[in-house]
Amino acid sequence: MSDYIIRATDANHQVRIFAATTKELVETAREDHQTSPVVTAALGRLLTAGAMMGLMLKGEKDKLTLQIKCDGPISGLTVTADSKAFVKGYVNNPQVMLPPSKAGKLDVGRALGQGVLSVIKDMGLKEPYAGQTHLVSGEIAEDLTYYFTASEQVNSSVALGVLMEKNNTVKQAGGFIIQVMPSAKEEVISKIEDNLKDIHSITSLLEEGYTPEAVIKRVLNGLEIEMLDQVPTRFYCDCSKEKIEKVLISMGDQEIKAMIEDKEPVEVQCHFCNKDYTFQTDELVKLLKYL
Repeated sequence: MSDYIIRATDANHQVRIFAATTKELVETAREDHQTSPVVTAALGRLLTAGAMMGLMLKGEKDKLTLQIKCDGPISGLTVTADSKAFVKGYVNNPQVMLPPSKAGKLDVGRALGQGVLSVIKDMGLKEPYAGQTHLVSGEIAEDLTYYFTASEQVNSSVALGVLMEKNNTVKQAGGFIIQVMPSAKEEVISKIEDNLKDIHSITSLLEEGYTPEAVIKRVLNGLEIEMLDQVPTRFYCDCSKEKIEKVLISMGDQEIKAMIEDKEPVEVQCHFCNKDYTFQTDELVKLLKYL
């Protein structure tokens, strides 16, 4: 089954919910970055959140960036997504190894430690919108739940999860984001809260065979549900040699001339997908005409 996101609401539009299955895109990220299990879990959670939050963007060309800077061994993560739910990301230290948490799970909270979560939305305005909160647990889902409440004043509940196979490939990945509208009645909120208490984890539901549609029905049990649309999602990097050229040009003529004087090919690697781009000396010389 390919990765996808379901977007839905209750019949009275008092809540909206996004539910995703993201096993393939998280596995692609793991392969590209050769991440350890705990890093795969951290990056996979943020990628899943990014894909769902990308669908919240209104403009076709809008972009979203989720960035975590932290003092744990991972050091930091960056994820970007567009309004089509195409997402990409990378982590500063992909090979972090840690013992399991006291609960016997991958210790993402310890891998991140203390830090700051930034949400940056580029909506074609002069300046992008930027919201920032401190990490409350490092578990990412809890941190995003706090972000929505503190920075966007939207009462939300976020669930994210990545389950690994014994061979360290991705077994399950997915999540959901439910948000309560200001007009929501107290009995609706109470019903959802009761439903959420019965959910142990998103990966346990996925392991039981739940689809995103079934997850939504579980979370909104007792409410009339309106499924709005199904959107495919995937790990997608839009890097190209032309875009890397623009990065080199932005470094200025002195930097490029220094590279030319070395008389050695210059290799530039894309952070998001680890693809390498090589520039020969004559190609660097051509870049000078743009300066």
